[in-house]
Amino acid sequence: MVLSGGPSSVYDPGAPGLPDGLLEAGLPVLGICYGMQLIARATGGSVARSPVSEYGKARLERFEGRLFEGVEGEFVAWMSHGDHVERAPEGFAVTATTASTSVAAMEDAARGLYGLQFHPEVLHTPKGTQVLENFLRLTGVSRDWTAATILATLEEEVRAKVGDERVLLAISGGVDSSTLGLLLARALGERLTAVFVDHGLLRQGEAHQVERALTGLGVNLTVVDASERFLAALADVTDPEEKRKIIGHEFVRLFEREARRVQAEKGRIAFLAQGTLYPDVIESAGEAGAANIKSHHNVGGLPEEFDFELLEPFRHLFKDEVRALARELGMPEELVERHPFPGPGLAIRCLGEVTPERLAVLRRVDDIFVSALHEFGLYQETWQALAVLTPLRSVGVKGDGRTYAYTVALRAVTSVDGMTADWVHLPHEFLATVSTRITNAVPEVNRVVYDITSKPPATIEWE
Repeated sequence: MVLSGGPSSVYDPGAPGLPDGLLEAGLPVLGICYGMQLIARATGGSVARSPVSEYGKARLERFEGRLFEGVEGEFVAWMSHGDHVERAPEGFAVTATTASTSVAAMEDAARGLYGLQFHPEVLHTPKGTQVLENFLRLTGVSRDWTAATILATLEEEVRAKVGDERVLLAISGGVDSSTLGLLLARALGERLTAVFVDHGLLRQGEAHQVERALTGLGVNLTVVDASERFLAALADVTDPEEKRKIIGHEFVRLFEREARRVQAEKGRIAFLAQGTLYPDVIESAGEAGAANIKSHHNVGGLPEEFDFELLEPFRHLFKDEVRALARELGMPEELVERHPFPGPGLAIRCLGEVTPERLAVLRRVDDIFVSALHEFGLYQETWQALAVLTPLRSVGVKGDGRTYAYTVALRAVTSVDGMTADWVHLPHEFLATVSTRITNAVPEVNRVVYDITSKPPATIEWE
């Protein structure tokens, strides 16, 4: 049993607790962050508010015990907590500490109970995988969760759920929905119809790239140009949550229309498929104990009048697992490794009002940045790279004349699943080159900044 982290304090009213009898069941249990605090409190230890909250990288001053067997050298750990275990319970050995956390790990090996204050599962704890390997070895569980077995399981589940019915798939153009298209085409054949909506919020040249790539992979694809409709709906809207909800509403209405068209041509459609991932569910508070960080247009179910059942085969998968599936399904590597792109598109990277003119500025800036990453061989070293158009204007000088133009922000992060991320230390020479190219080529911009904030405390997207 693995008890995950979470946003609650163990002292919050209604905070998630341990299942009854779990610690007495004889199962190996690993508590991570909040999970470790639950174990500590339940077994007689004490949990308190930390004098200084700890977010981001920390170094273990010492580490020992069964979970750290075979781990050598420096241990960098990713922390994200406001509470901490002040005193380990009787019978537990403290197996790791940091400069500000006296109980960074603990274990009662006789009872098979282990706790980690840091997150071993994220990319930013480089030796965390070895810690998890040690826990799995101690449990003796079978390790058969591979891309091939996931694919076989999902195909079987899709066929069982769909039966002889038809499925309409919402394609965004990203790796998630594109991979889902390949999976459903393989499982259902002609009973799948995929619809790609160009909402006018895509990156430069993206609509054409998506259409060409997916049709080339054999997906039965319909392309709908709805850019005018979406931009009209977003007029004068500046609140990011409202943007997301409007975009989600317009998607639903469009797919309702497309469903009627397809059903008139091919027969009844029973399911709407979406490429929802587990981070989308968690960040939209779609599971008990999660904090609502931001709404996601794929999460929350369908309106009552939408006469479809939702089909979300990837709902409990992470981005790295979906990419492994994409390779298993034969997707070309340049599509597999394409950076994630949010469903609401550039609307949430265009801070403030979304207009055709502001989107055009953002597209040019984003294209210059991403093209330079390819040119300098840095694209594969980043998990996601993006440009943000801020509503801030500042004074500048171009051609010996005064300008009053936009400030744009560049962001590049490393991650595996999007649940945590760290900013990429791009070379100063590269950033200088990109800044010069942007301010030379985009007259509406006279200032470029680089975001050096990790997740947490920030999110990857700005809105």
